[in-house]
Amino acid sequence: QVQLVESGGGLVQAGGSLRLSCAASGRTFSSYAMGWFRQAPGKEREFVAAINWSGGRTYYVDSVKGRFTISRDNAKNTVYLQMNSLKPEDTAVYYCAADAVRGGVASPTPLEYDYWGQGTQVTVSS
Repeated sequence: QVQLVESGGGLVQAGGSLRLSCAASGRTFSSYAMGWFRQAPGKEREFVAAINWSGGRTYYVDSVKGRFTISRDNAKNTVYLQMNSLKPEDTAVYYCAADAVRGGVASPTPLEYDYWGQGTQVTVSS
């Protein structure tokens, strides 16, 4: 069983920055692909970013490219999402997710993730 705990959300003005963290339990974190997803009120959960097991490959939804950066520290069992130049449309609950069975290959597909955190709220005011 893998437990994921997100932190770092909050209220920020447009143009500001936040860094989300996701701490994972388990001794094999370094073999997991990790992803960040978000869900705004009344909308479906949306892929934001993913990173492979080593951190060598990253993927982003087009709307956050150049503004968000996903990274990981396998020694700390933690994945991060640095969010810069935030916009009101980035407002959502952000979830981290772990894919523990597909060999660490990052994916934008929610169904390929086995474990999910409880989410952290990010609110961007205009």
